[in-house]
Amino acid sequence: MTIDNSRRTALVGFGALAVGAAALAAGPSRAATAERIIPPGARELSDLMEKLRRAPRRRDFKTVPMILQHPDFWDNEALREIIAYRGTHKQVWDNTNIAGPWLNLMRNSINAQIFSFGHKDFLAVSATHGTAHLALFDQAMWDKYELAALAGAKFRTNTLAVPKPVATAFAESEDPKSVFGADGDTVPALQARGVVFMACHNAIWEVTAKLIGSGKNPDHTSHEAMAAELTNHLIDGAVLTPGIVATIPELQQVGFHYAA
Repeated sequence: MTIDNSRRTALVGFGALAVGAAALAAGPSRAATAERIIPPGARELSDLMEKLRRAPRRRDFKTVPMILQHPDFWDNEALREIIAYRGTHKQVWDNTNIAGPWLNLMRNSINAQIFSFGHKDFLAVSATHGTAHLALFDQAMWDKYELAALAGAKFRTNTLAVPKPVATAFAESEDPKSVFGADGDTVPALQARGVVFMACHNAIWEVTAKLIGSGKNPDHTSHEAMAAELTNHLIDGAVLTPGIVATIPELQQVGFHYAA
């Protein structure tokens, strides 16, 4: 079999990495990866990443209501930037199962869109809810509220929020041990590649209800206060929405292709 390496050679010729700012979120903490793994020449995607880096994230809530009726309660500026994304190739993934292949599927989609079809500005968005949403809480919340009990036997800690030490250069794109292979199936690695992980207020409210119902309320706080605490501990770079199921049609309306 003859393999045409011309495209790979061209990509390598662009340089190893497009390195950007250290954070994907504004707030008390910053993103886990210090570099962006964005294809050189992907101007629209790089521009969006910079806009999301600058967009404020409110993470100082004392209480939150069940239904969010004012944009001050979600990451409105960041969400508006995503909806206004000018790239023509974009996909929204309906992710609900933390133990499923959701990160793997998004990685494979990005790889094919960039390397196979040449869509360097391809944007993938994770519409995260269900048990998958547990991956968007930091380890402090996993420890305090024993979220592993909700995540299932596969997870003792939030391993999906921990990046692995892997090669990130585009010259290593055929290496299965690189960020382009299975070792790139972490939230920080995909964020570095331009994937946006959207959080869901409704999922946070429902997780809170389960915790209170099972007696995991060490501070004896109200539903509104515990939901606020969980919101304040979303991982770096997450974009909080008032509700994922309602946000998906907003994205479809502007050309995002639905995948589940």
